[in-house]
Amino acid sequence: MNDPGWGRGGSGGNGDGQRPRPGNDGPPDLDELWRDFNRKLNGLFRKGGGSGPPSGGSDGPGLKGAGTGIGVLAIVAILLWLGSGFYIVPEGHAAAILRFGEFRTLNDRPGFTWRLPYPVEVHELVNVQQLRQIEVGYRSNVKNKVLKESLMLSQDQSIVDMQYAVQYRLSDPVAWLFNNNPGPAPDEIIRQGAETAMRETVGRNRIDQVLYEEKEAVAKDAQKLMQAIVDRYKAGVAIIDVTIQQAQPPEQVQAAFEDANKAAQDRERLINEGRAYANDVIPKARGNAARLTEEAEGYKQRVIATAQGDASRFTQVLTEYSKAPQVTRDRMYLETMQQVFTNTTKIYVDSRNTSLLSLPLDRLLQGQGPGASVAPGAAAPAAAPSSVAPLEPASDVNRAREGLRSRDRDASR
Repeated sequence: MNDPGWGRGGSGGNGDGQRPRPGNDGPPDLDELWRDFNRKLNGLFRKGGGSGPPSGGSDGPGLKGAGTGIGVLAIVAILLWLGSGFYIVPEGHAAAILRFGEFRTLNDRPGFTWRLPYPVEVHELVNVQQLRQIEVGYRSNVKNKVLKESLMLSQDQSIVDMQYAVQYRLSDPVAWLFNNNPGPAPDEIIRQGAETAMRETVGRNRIDQVLYEEKEAVAKDAQKLMQAIVDRYKAGVAIIDVTIQQAQPPEQVQAAFEDANKAAQDRERLINEGRAYANDVIPKARGNAARLTEEAEGYKQRVIATAQGDASRFTQVLTEYSKAPQVTRDRMYLETMQQVFTNTTKIYVDSRNTSLLSLPLDRLLQGQGPGASVAPGAAAPAAAPSSVAPLEPASDVNRAREGLRSRDRDASR
């Protein structure tokens, strides 16, 4: 403002009433840049784009230039508005297109695409490949328990403290976006459904099954029930897995529960030991009983067969005896004596001589030489042959039988 050449032409000014521009000794003046922009904009609205002020009698061409500029600006604005309809669908996502707030179509093809610009159409991106997870009974860590969600009642009226995680994916993005409103957040619906399903599953099982025996089966049953619940709500969710992070009795009764569990384990151990002993003794007893039964049956059959054989033999002997009584008596006598002499020592006594001679018939029948021993109290023979010829077993037996028969005849006379 202290420049004497401000607003005047001359060597210090540029002849158009502007402040003289300094040399390259500083940055450009902002006021001067603004005035240059206004001057160019006014020149755009004038016909011919002159730098002088518009004449008083040329209003028509000025308005025409202003209309042309407005049209250009409108075209630029329309192009920019149409360009705002381009958007990108990332991999693993889907875009729901809404026209004036109403769902029109679902675009699940990744890439660069276009829709009608706002406010005609808008899009909402949904990640359909992401594996989502909610935590029930705890938050971030199993030590950060939420007792309102974790405490459950089993079938045998026992309290179970359970923390578990549910993993799921979006199977229907449209249902996920529009069927869950109004109401709680979609994640909250999944959490409530998971809590309901787990409480029902735990209520159908005993505490031992939930904690030890069928823990994985409980998780599988709860997963199926969760899927049925979310399908009933049409939430557009697929339950992938249910993982039980921790299941235990409440901390207040943990010691008592451990004592009861030890007692139950001791009971099971004793029962198993008794069953093992029974499984060892009972088969042996059954085997002995079966053996005794078989032996008794065999003895029975043997006695019956022997009795039947004796009866049949007696009948046959009786028949023969009726035909020839004397011959039958002799034969029976000989057979009886044969049975008696078979197991006893035989001594042949010669009544004509005073010496006793031992005659081992059993050895003679076996083909061995006669013995030289003398019965006690008898005198030794005067001379013994150096060698004894072998006797035929059949002839000796026949000779002995003939002697016995002759004695019987003599005694009968």
